[in-house]
Amino acid sequence: MEASVVSCDPGVMGGTPVFTGTRVPVQTLLDYLEGGETIDDFLDGFPSVSRDQVIRFLEQAKDRLVAASS
Repeated sequence: MEASVVSCDPGVMGGTPVFTGTRVPVQTLLDYLEGGETIDDFLDGFPSVSRDQVIRFLEQAKDRLVAASS
């Protein structure tokens, strides 16, 4: 079974969804992208998050969006 790329734990950042194994909220990635920054910009600012985590998160979000609109 594939490990979750996002975790929510009340003991970590008050339960805010973060990239698993980090204290980096996934909302931060979305804010970067919304602001016109690149994935590389985000990864430079948050080296505890891996490129694989970012790509998996975006793929999962896309899959959920497409499934919800079907």
